[in-house]
Amino acid sequence: MVNATKGFFIFCDIPMAQFIIHMNVHCQQNQKFIIRVLDNTHLFVQPHAAEMIRSAMSEFKEANTYKKPP
Repeated sequence: MVNATKGFFIFCDIPMAQFIIHMNVHCQQNQKFIIRVLDNTHLFVQPHAAEMIRSAMSEFKEANTYKKPP
């Protein structure tokens, strides 16, 4: 018998994948959202975490982007 799990597939670069894994590690046990780390750049996560991951990725990118001073 086949067991199917509904989820959200993420394809990203290695640093962003490590950031998402770091977020998952620091969650409480009942709030962990990663179902499977497929490889260095592919993650399978629970669908309810999609928006949280998107906003955290956006904040991470914004905080780590160089902006030329005026």
